[in-house]
Amino acid sequence: MNKIDIERIIRHMLSSHRQVARCFPKASLRAIEQAITASETDHLGEIRFVIENALDCLPLLKGQTARERALDVFSQLRVWDTEHNNGVLIYVLLADRDVEIVADRGIHAKSISDEWEQICRMMESAFRQDQYEDGVIRGIQAIGQHLKKHFPADEPAIPENKNELPDAPVLL
Repeated sequence: MNKIDIERIIRHMLSSHRQVARCFPKASLRAIEQAITASETDHLGEIRFVIENALDCLPLLKGQTARERALDVFSQLRVWDTEHNNGVLIYVLLADRDVEIVADRGIHAKSISDEWEQICRMMESAFRQDQYEDGVIRGIQAIGQHLKKHFPADEPAIPENKNELPDAPVLL
């Protein structure tokens, strides 16, 4: 059984949606969407960006981690449902200031999880300095460079670079 983290529960319960709007105002959300759109012109990957303010009470009491929640969101948003198994989820759990990256099997097969971890830690570092938009955009660019190396947009085996997933950030 998971140990109950009272401090974490309180932090999540006291979090408000105003915090999301403060950290990610509408202009930042538009800039993030534009960064995803620009990135996806260089590679065949499909990037989804999700911000969740805080977990509900039951998952908190069960000790759900940000990673476990990211896997749930990956499934719920059907990031896995692309023709070439090339979806990548960037998940931010704002109450924990935690970033998780989940890559579909087509990308995961050619990736090193240390690379994803480094990108997550870089974004979290920017968040600690209240540089939310900059941290996310730098993360998208880093993921884009990784995807460009393994899944370039001009891949001869794939004649068309379709945008299969929406580029707009998702607020949960």
